[in-house]
Order: sequence, then structure tokens, then C-alpha cells
Amino acid sequence: MLDKAIAAGLLITLVFTTLAHGAVEPWSIAVFELILVVLMLLGGMKAIADRGLRIMIPAAVFPMLALLVLGLVQSAVLSDENGQSSSLSMDVEATRAVVTVLFFLIVAFIMFANFLATRERLFLVANVLTVFGAVLAAFTLVQHFTWDRRFYWLRSTSEMAFGPFVNHNHFAGYMELLIPVPLALIVTVVGGQLRLIYGFAVVLMGTATIISGSRGGMMSLAAALALIAAMSRQFTTRTAMDAGAVSGGSRIWPRFGPITVIALTIMIGVVWIGATPVFERIGLTVDELERSGTPDVSRASMWRDTITMIRNHPLVGVGLGAYETVYPAYAASMNHAAVDYAHNDYLQILSDGGALGGIIALWFIVSIFRAIDRGTKSRDPLLAGLALASAAGIFAILVHSLSDSNLQIPSHALLFLLLSAVASRIAAMDPLQWSGDYESV
Repeated sequence: MLDKAIAAGLLITLVFTTLAHGAVEPWSIAVFELILVVLMLLGGMKAIADRGLRIMIPAAVFPMLALLVLGLVQSAVLSDENGQSSSLSMDVEATRAVVTVLFFLIVAFIMFANFLATRERLFLVANVLTVFGAVLAAFTLVQHFTWDRRFYWLRSTSEMAFGPFVNHNHFAGYMELLIPVPLALIVTVVGGQLRLIYGFAVVLMGTATIISGSRGGMMSLAAALALIAAMSRQFTTRTAMDAGAVSGGSRIWPRFGPITVIALTIMIGVVWIGATPVFERIGLTVDELERSGTPDVSRASMWRDTITMIRNHPLVGVGLGAYETVYPAYAASMNHAAVDYAHNDYLQILSDGGALGGIIALWFIVSIFRAIDRGTKSRDPLLAGLALASAAGIFAILVHSLSDSNLQIPSHALLFLLLSAVASRIAAMDPLQWSGDYESV
């Protein structure tokens, strides 16, 4: 019962942080951390009941711990003999707040890897993410077309929100983490009526992503589709060989057919709902590219300012979470003086953590993709499909990170870590345990 309660609590945490506008406000961050404290207590009770504690620590935990240590060092305040204090962080309180959230994200990552660990539970997670993504996309479209400047038609806001998020790019970023889950399983393992249900969910989420008007979201969605098509070759080839089918056509259709049908259906859905705003946004982007040589002059200006900040703080950065405080001193235009994030996660980690932060981020990415590589080679089609889903979702958000700061949002970071934990868990499983043949789910 404790084990099931913890697993359910982890999924509830994921849903809560999403519906609470990404958990970016003090109240929602506090609730997020409180839930994890309760889950940690339940984990302690389970260890007592089991008379022991066995924890699987994914390799990707260690770069996260290194980033946590970096934040602790940055936020340490030293005083000299004259009573003057100094620290590596240029906003100690902001850095400490980020360190606290990072600690709980690490806890969630470890718990994901240990309590969502069996084949059955991993498939349950895939179903929960698919259903939640479809419901979230449907709600978002309804709210979008009945928008009255109130979240959930209850809470007033001056922002042009999309779904539960203030920023339409954040909605697209969340969807691109979810879409690969059902899509990868369609390509690799599911069949029959379940394939139709998964396909409907993908189309609904993909349509909402494009309707959001996020250019980064559109490119990332295309990147996820391309990666799944490219990586699915090993699965379709293996299936064809097992079935005795060796002709080229027998392998091409399972590989590209479902993805092509889904992509076309998404386009039809967008046109049916109303594609004019989407085409207008793309047209404005092309015009701006022709005029200025960049698709987004505002972002390009912020990135130049951020690069200057990085040059002035090359080793350990300005401090985790201190970007908003420090940026005004580097803003070339007063129009950009108030900026929360760098709108580029790679520049963000370099500005906040310097070269050390960049090395840690690279360490994490390499660890995850090593796990993905092992996971996609699993002889169990379901596990290999989930590893492929993790690869596509992680790849999509990393592409989007070139132009946005989705991973600075706790809800997105939590879902990103869930996919990372799934890949890590599959990679750690004994390959002999899953060496048998499995029928389509």
C-alpha cells in the first residue's frame, strides 16, 4: 500500500505542478515541496516496514548533485573582519530558492526511478501521461476559444495565457514532452483499438501545440517526429525479421506510415480549427528574418546581453536564479530591462553557473543519452518504445531550449526528469529479464 501510495503521489505531484501554472508562484512551489516531504516520509515508513532500504541511483543524479553543490557554494555568505559580507551569487536569496527547488527535483527524480520501476507500472505511467496530455490539450483549446482573460474562467490575469501556463511557449514545451510517449508506442508496440486511442491523443496534443503559435514548439514537434522516424528503424527492422518479412515496403510502412498519417491529421485539424493566426505568425517571422537577419530581434538582443554577462562571470556565473536581478545591468535596451529568463536554457546555465554549470549540464545530457541508448536496445518492445519516447521528448525540449527557457519551469523540469528516470530505469534493468518475446499491448 505504501509503495502504491508513493507512486500515485508522484503522478499527482506531476499533475498538480502543471495545473498550478507550472508551479512558478510561491504558494504552488510550497505545495509542491510539501507533497514531496510527505512522499519522503512515506518512503521512510516503507523502509521501516521492509526492514531495509534499497535505492537505485541513476547516473544522471550525480551531475544534478554537482549543480546542487555549486548552488550551495554560490549562496554561501562570507564576512570579512570589517563586517562586510560577500558571496559568489549576486542574489543570494534567489540562489537559495533555486537550490531548494533543485533539491526536491532531485528527490523526485530518485523516487521516479525507484517507485515507477516495474514493466506494468511504466506502462501505467505511459497511459496516465497520454490521457492527461489529451485532456490538457482539449481543455486548452476550449479555454483558448472562450478566453475571457481568466485562468480556468476563474482567476483573472493580464497575460495572454494558453492553457494553465502564462506563456504559450511553455504550453508548447510541455506538450512536446508528452506527445512522444503515445507516438513512440504506436510505432513500436501498441496495436488495435489502443493504437487509435493513442493516435487521437497525439493528434489532439499536436493540434493544440500548433494552435498555440509557438514557433519553437512547432520546430520541436517536427524534431520529435523526425527522431522517432529515424530511431524506429531498428524496431521495425527487428519486427520484420521476426515475422520473416524482408522486403523494403514491409519495413517502410510501419516506420513512416503512422507518423505520416498523424502529421497529416494534425495539419487537417489545425486548418479545420483555424490556421490563419498560425500562418500569420509564420509570415511575420519570415518578414522579420528578411529585414533583420534574425527571426526574433527581441530575443537576439537579450542573447547578446546575456553573452556579455557570461564573459564577465565566466567561471561560476552570477548565481543560480540570479539572472533576473543581474540582467538589467547588461540590458542594451530599456525595453528588455525586466526579463525573468534568458529565453535560451543553454545561455541560462552558462550565465547562472558559468563554465562549471555548462560542464555539469553537458554531463547530465551525456548520462541520459547513454541510458537511452541502452534502453532502446531492450528486447522488450514496450520498454524499448518507452526509451524511444523518452529520447524524443528530451530531444524535443532540448531543441526548444535554443529559443526558450522551459526547463526553468518546475512543472517542465519535473516531467523532463520523469522521462529521464524512465530511460535510466529501463537501462538499469537486467536485459535477460526482458529477453522474452512480447505481443503488442
